[in-house]
Amino acid sequence: MKEITGDLIELAKQGEFDVIVHGCNCFCAMGAGIAAEIKQAFPEAYQADLATAEGQRAKLGTYSSAQVQCGAYQVVVVNAYTQYHWRGRGVLVDYIAIEQVFTAIKRDFAGARIGYPLIGAGLAGGGWQRIRRLIVHALDQEDHTLVMLPDR
Repeated sequence: MKEITGDLIELAKQGEFDVIVHGCNCFCAMGAGIAAEIKQAFPEAYQADLATAEGQRAKLGTYSSAQVQCGAYQVVVVNAYTQYHWRGRGVLVDYIAIEQVFTAIKRDFAGARIGYPLIGAGLAGGGWQRIRRLIVHALDQEDHTLVMLPDR
């Protein structure tokens, strides 16, 4: 796992990644955090989310995606279903879903340059060290990068 500081969306638009992944809930609500930014920057990704069944627990550990044209570059935006809902406090991320979805990403995007934020460790309240281990294990031998926002 590489770790850099920057803006995942801008880096994707500049052609730094072939695939970007962000965590979603199962209710087609991309209303906060990086999901809201993805929704605004890449409306095709939000449309892919809306094409899934709202509120279905079976979505956990799966993903929807959209291929987006960014000038001269194309990027696949992956909506990874890593939490069931967004309501309340505490740990909302589903660690099994993290493992399952990143295993699917490795299967489906092997050889791609993959970027992602601190999935599940922000608004979803998960423990980053645990999530990191799951991602590193699932994406073993892949070119993947954690993109952290600069301190503000």
